Amino acid sequence: QVQLVESGGGLVQAGGSLRLSCAASGLTFSSYAMGWFRQAPGKEREFVARINWSGERTYYTDSVQGRFTVFRDNAQNMAWLQMNSLKREDAAVYYCAATSFRRFVQSVQDYQYWGQGTQVTVSS
Repeated sequence: QVQLVESGGGLVQAGGSLRLSCAASGLTFSSYAMGWFRQAPGKEREFVARINWSGERTYYTDSVQGRFTVFRDNAQNMAWLQMNSLKREDAAVYYCAATSFRRFVQSVQDYQYWGQGTQVTVSS
């Protein structure tokens, strides 16, 4: 049984930082690219970042480029999303997800496994 478990969310002031963690089990972690998505109230789930299976390639949505960093450790079956210079518009439930697609994909339907999400709240 595949499980992705996010942690690290919370309340932070605008301009602050958070690091989200994603612990994976039940899958060959190094065979999957990992993505981070977020969903704010009343909005669709949107792509935030992706890291390929080896960790050598990363992709970010424009709004977080330069502020967020995604990285992974295949030996630990872990992925992280470091979020700096947080803005109020970054507030959302953040999800990690795994995809077997080798090419870059950013659609929700292209990710086979999902975590339960972790809440990020940004205060002014």
